[in-house]
Amino acid sequence: MFTSVKAFEGQQYSTLKRQCLQSGLLFEDPRFPATDDSLFHQGNRIGRVVWKRPRELCEDPHLFVDGISAHDLHQGQLGNCWFVAACSSLASRESLWQKVIPDWKEQEWDTEKPDSYAGIFHFRFWRFGEWVDVVIDDRLPTVDNQLVYCHSNDSNEFWSALVEKAYAKVYGCYEALDGGNTADALVDFTGGVSEPVDLLEGQMATDEASRNQLFERVLKVHNRDGLISCSIRATTVEDMEARLDCGLVKGHAYAVTDVRKVRLGHGLLAFFKSEKLHMIRMRNPWGEKEWSGPWSDSSEEWNKVSKSEREKLGVTVQDDGEFWMNFDDFCQYFTDLILCRLINTSYLSIHKTWEEEVMRGSWIHRQDPLRNRSGGCINHKTTFLQNPQYVFDVKKVEDEVLICLQQKEKRATPKEGKGENLAIGFDIHRVELNRKYRMHTAQQKVAGSIYINSRCVFLRKELKEGRYVIIPTTFDPGQQGEFLLRVFTDVPSDCRELTLDDPPQTCWTGMCGYPQLVTQVHVVSAEGLQGQDTNGGKQENQEENAKKPQFNHINLFYVKFVFLCVFFFVNKNKLK
Repeated sequence: MFTSVKAFEGQQYSTLKRQCLQSGLLFEDPRFPATDDSLFHQGNRIGRVVWKRPRELCEDPHLFVDGISAHDLHQGQLGNCWFVAACSSLASRESLWQKVIPDWKEQEWDTEKPDSYAGIFHFRFWRFGEWVDVVIDDRLPTVDNQLVYCHSNDSNEFWSALVEKAYAKVYGCYEALDGGNTADALVDFTGGVSEPVDLLEGQMATDEASRNQLFERVLKVHNRDGLISCSIRATTVEDMEARLDCGLVKGHAYAVTDVRKVRLGHGLLAFFKSEKLHMIRMRNPWGEKEWSGPWSDSSEEWNKVSKSEREKLGVTVQDDGEFWMNFDDFCQYFTDLILCRLINTSYLSIHKTWEEEVMRGSWIHRQDPLRNRSGGCINHKTTFLQNPQYVFDVKKVEDEVLICLQQKEKRATPKEGKGENLAIGFDIHRVELNRKYRMHTAQQKVAGSIYINSRCVFLRKELKEGRYVIIPTTFDPGQQGEFLLRVFTDVPSDCRELTLDDPPQTCWTGMCGYPQLVTQVHVVSAEGLQGQDTNGGKQENQEENAKKPQFNHINLFYVKFVFLCVFFFVNKNKLK
């Protein structure tokens, strides 16, 4: 299923399970022990915790009861709605959750083969460019015989609690999951690229054209198996988890579980009627019904839709935290949307295939300006170009380019408390067509990301044919860290790092000399050329265009000897 999977902390699931079965002992994970250190950064917060295996909590434990569903998850005594919301989205995609929960049939409790149970499970997450296989034992924290953290509706279903434990192990402890970004979990579950959408900045509530365009984007991501989350921004501490009159909660992550165009009317009228509603379905990880506005489960608006359509949409009055909204209302209340795209790189797919380039790099602070690779953002003009630089080509007349910059996580530091992410971002400069060495003078900036202290920053941009340099940076100079740069284009971009400052000296340098001068020639256009009619005079416009070609090409020349001066006179009949 994967090209390669790395064993987290060197623990091989198959080896450990075989050893347990041979010894007759249930697995106890020495890397994530059943102690308070695996729960908290600095001391117990919830009182006496008893670690229990599922068979100590019920008679007939299972990974899944009646399959896997977004309804299975309920948030426990931890502020990790971001993680639970991502799990809810994951549960709706069979092809995705089977990557996170590999060999799920083999891992399931088997009443017919009780001797196959060894108290060991494993799960997989995409971490900083590679899939890692995380082994855990099944001892879970309980208080008064109840699971403390994530749990299922069914008391004998444990997939959500076990996935949460494996995720907590990656981050160092359970408390490290208290407060986070849903986008990070979505990427960890898929290896996709998360795109944040600011609904306020885009004025989606008032701009109908932009709102309809956004809905089509959301629908496309959903239909192509992407994962989606949303939230209502809390601007103050008092605002966190404040409930609005319509029942929605601020500062709370919701999982988007469906996106559809719903026909109005009944029977043939509905089939031929052009009017459709743009609808989106969400789930609250708390498992509580809350949205009380139009198109809530018991509202009269559903009478406008046929019974078969309602059944197909799963509209029932259940206290499971899932509800539908009209997309107009969604944009009126929600402020932030996260689209986690699964970037298709398979040539066998019927959908658009992207070419992916993956670059690993580091921001390293050094005193020597030529060796320093931590120059800060463009505000720091004297050091900005000392950052790592990556060149890539756009080979089509125009191409949509996706760029994702991810810094290595600093969250998993349980002994020192949560690590703080750096504020990161990147700029894109259009450079000379023959650029092979590092930039030492800023060129034409054509795009740039925001700077934010999140794990990832993303940019989607239409770029014209040419050569470009991406400069990933921290906001302030002198900061250090590792990063992963992913570039997606329609055709191969030949992305690579620029490492040399100037042409290298070779054995021929002594004989032929070393470049003493660098000249940049920018050919913009030409006028007054003698065009040639290749169409028998039938296309006068083509002939005129041949006389006035537009180039807009820049090239660099490294000059070794200068014997004469060349003067360029710019007028309407000369090269411009």
